[in-house]
Amino acid sequence: MKRRDFLYLSASALAAPRAGAAGGGAAPDFSWLDARLRERVDNGYFDGMGLVIGRGERILHEAYAGDGGPDVVRHVASTGKWTAAATIAVLVDEGRLRWDEPVRKFLPQFTDAKGSATLRQLLSHTAGYPDYQPEGRRRDDYPTLEEAVAHIVDLPAAAAPGEVFRYGGLAMQVAGRMAELAAGMPFDAIFRSRIAGPLGMRHSGYAPVSTEPGFNPMLGGSLFTTTRDFARFLMMIARGGVAGGKRILSARAIAELEADQVRGARVKRGEYVELARQDTARTDIYGLGQWREEVDRDGRPLLLSSPGWAGAYAWVDRACDVWGVVIAKANVGKAVADGYSTFLGSSIYAPMVRTALAQARDTRTKRALVPVDGGKLYYEDSGSGAPVIFLHGHSFDRRQWQPQVEALERGHRVIRYDLRGYGRSSAPQEDAAFLHADDLRQFMDALGIRRAHLVGLSLGGFVVTDFIGLYPDRALSATMAGGDLFDVPGPDEPWTAEALARRRADIAALKAAGVAPFKRRWLEDLVGHGGSGREALRQPLWRMIDEWRAWQPLHVEPRLLLGRAAPGRLADARPSMPVLIVRGDLEKIDLAIKAWLPQAEVVVIPDCGHVSNLEQPATFTATLRRFLARV
Repeated sequence: MKRRDFLYLSASALAAPRAGAAGGGAAPDFSWLDARLRERVDNGYFDGMGLVIGRGERILHEAYAGDGGPDVVRHVASTGKWTAAATIAVLVDEGRLRWDEPVRKFLPQFTDAKGSATLRQLLSHTAGYPDYQPEGRRRDDYPTLEEAVAHIVDLPAAAAPGEVFRYGGLAMQVAGRMAELAAGMPFDAIFRSRIAGPLGMRHSGYAPVSTEPGFNPMLGGSLFTTTRDFARFLMMIARGGVAGGKRILSARAIAELEADQVRGARVKRGEYVELARQDTARTDIYGLGQWREEVDRDGRPLLLSSPGWAGAYAWVDRACDVWGVVIAKANVGKAVADGYSTFLGSSIYAPMVRTALAQARDTRTKRALVPVDGGKLYYEDSGSGAPVIFLHGHSFDRRQWQPQVEALERGHRVIRYDLRGYGRSSAPQEDAAFLHADDLRQFMDALGIRRAHLVGLSLGGFVVTDFIGLYPDRALSATMAGGDLFDVPGPDEPWTAEALARRRADIAALKAAGVAPFKRRWLEDLVGHGGSGREALRQPLWRMIDEWRAWQPLHVEPRLLLGRAAPGRLADARPSMPVLIVRGDLEKIDLAIKAWLPQAEVVVIPDCGHVSNLEQPATFTATLRRFLARV
């Protein structure tokens, strides 16, 4: 087995006991998260990756891919902002610094507005400093913080202190120099004596390493560490500043680090929390050295994190009482060439851990993989009674149907699976033809289901149409929402050379523009065409779209639907099962399918766009339940 294909679970974990299960129930299954790490290494975006997930001082899971390992040292870019702020918080605890002290108290050479900025503002990116050195000036890679600060002092202020949130690194350099002057030692020595040493982070520091020269003790970018080292730091943070029975940070310091430190400063569009979580309304997005990704109604933090541009990501999830860290350093050229964002790509890890924990608590649902020709399909199965199989839309996965699952499983056997190329199912191959409808038939055969009620939305609706045209005797009923006939080439219309060239040009353009912006545009289109409650769609849709591997827009997809061949199949098969057609009133309502399915009942949901089951879940579910009851 090649080293880069190697993924293993460590036999020991930071000298702490492992947890067999997360708070009772079955042990969480993190294999899908492991698979995503392995996939990113296989794609060449990283040479190796490391993952540790824990609760308190227990390890729930530990895994490594490629040349990753528990003690492999990597620079982690902005992920080190968290440890830098914590280091300064220790000096505040010691009384050597105060959060609201101005810069000029320690650095009197700052005579302009930058000198009025406080330590708190320096570490929350609200000090009014430029984010980075301007174009034409040497980048901030001076060998000491003293030299770095000397090249910041003459830069014009970007804003008044407290006026604007401006994420960057220069202001943190000034905070680090204040710490050096207050403690009487270099910043790296402060970190090692106050944080790394007490926590046993033997491989971590803020100084250049021989394998990667050119870093100064940059608070916002030069931390080098290992997966296990950073896990020790997160254990302490998650336990309120205590590690191994010893207090490292006061409870007051932890509260300051995690509190809203933006404090009303203007936040421009497109900051990390908006991009990663599609939370467009909040401005309380940052503490000291860490993002406040999610908060409760009272503004208390639920999800805290520190992502790095090179792919590292650390988080504490107070909603689930877990923490985690992924340590990696990207092959940026390869990632950029494929349109992959090494910074935003890390946003999937914390939600995936939440999903695994929730599934471990759900003992009513069966989860497994079913083999089909050329692949495997992941499914979830709950309830009892006549089987209902749900098929999701493009860019979504089986989680799209959660509102309907909860409502129907009391009287039906409810099955939802990820279509091939989506969710946890295997990816297609560009040169391997198959039909989603044939996958569905094999899936039903594998589960011993002769006939079932079929419910699909958008892409899932097209699959249901194909299925009843090909296998009409296998459907008890058919529900197609937002999609039934798809005017695209079918399997009997192979790719022409001209069409193939256009498709490859489209793929190249998408990669050049980036997959993350593509996903955001796709989301905005779905949300933007909804009704008055469309904003409620944003976050549930984004959780699926963010984790979507985007195989389809990045490849020449085989003909997976009957497309223009479907009407002929329906005409030949003359399916007679009950059919329900659902549309949102804001969709294009084309009912051409009624010519081939005259028995179809049509329901139009008011004030609703394309994703009707999530935009108007109560109305959609009631409509479906009435239909199934009549059947």
